[in-house]
Amino acid sequence: MVKANMPGLRARPQKSGIIYYYFDAGGKPRKEIPLGSDYVLAVRKWAELTQAQASAVQVVDFLQLADRYERDEMPLKAKSTQATQLSDLRHLREFFGKPPAPLDNIRPMHIRGLLDWKKTQPTTANRLKRLFSHMFNKAREWGYTHAENPATGVRGFELAQRGVYITDAVFKAVWEAGGEPLRDTMDLGYLTGQRPGDVLRMTTHDIVEGMLLVDQGKTGARRRIRVEGQLAELLARIEARKAGHKVHCSHLAVNTRGMPLTAAVLRKAFVAARDAAAAANPMLRAEIQAFWFYDLRAKAADDVSDRDGGQAAADLLGHDDVRTTSRHYLRRGKVVGPTR
Repeated sequence: MVKANMPGLRARPQKSGIIYYYFDAGGKPRKEIPLGSDYVLAVRKWAELTQAQASAVQVVDFLQLADRYERDEMPLKAKSTQATQLSDLRHLREFFGKPPAPLDNIRPMHIRGLLDWKKTQPTTANRLKRLFSHMFNKAREWGYTHAENPATGVRGFELAQRGVYITDAVFKAVWEAGGEPLRDTMDLGYLTGQRPGDVLRMTTHDIVEGMLLVDQGKTGARRRIRVEGQLAELLARIEARKAGHKVHCSHLAVNTRGMPLTAAVLRKAFVAARDAAAAANPMLRAEIQAFWFYDLRAKAADDVSDRDGGQAAADLLGHDDVRTTSRHYLRRGKVVGPTR
């Protein structure tokens, strides 16, 4: 007699009186596996098939992982990070999705192949490896695979650290070539030491009790920057300029009509001012052309470090570890004395 606690075991009495047993494997159409007429042997086979079915692991491929990551994880990132990861995910889908690669079959040699595939763009290649590694760790958390992360131990490309320090002369040349919106935004970026996206998000509502409150979009780090000295003068200048516009908004970085300055408009204005400054200052042309707006964060770090030390620079930039600041932002080198 088939017991109630033996799911999938089916008994089929025949006209001859013999009972044949079957394993119900499910599916559409339903599939039944014959187990014979010997009850003891049938139960033994049923147990083997039940165990095999229970231990079968769903094969998950990279495209399935990519779809879930894009749906569940990417919206939690900062907008700028989302844009970068969407672009990188297209490359990863192309590499691991034609045909779809099962996660359990991806090996370190394939990660090396990914890097070599983008060897002419080493920065992009390293970024793709980092994103893949992060996604694979998520796959392990979600139970998609129990395999070791194949990116572990695979070295990316060695990249030269950006060593451009923006001197006061280069800053002044571009600043003078720009209009008021660019000048105000350059000053705001330098004096606060924040990323361009965070600078563009700053509003008057962020000024509380003599502090400019910063909630960094990339890391979530929070900083309170004292409104004093040149920063206080800048904020007063911005408010005076905004008062002359018919349209008023709370953003600190605004265009000539008083509307919030966008990243695209800032980039266009900066490039135009940089080109004009390079043409007007031939002796500084190379240094000016190497200047990008994001270099102001590194300039702020260097200048604060020279004055108050590396920890002060790390505090301003929102780094928990001063080594992060030293490794990625301090470009001038430590000030030392001569032997004699």
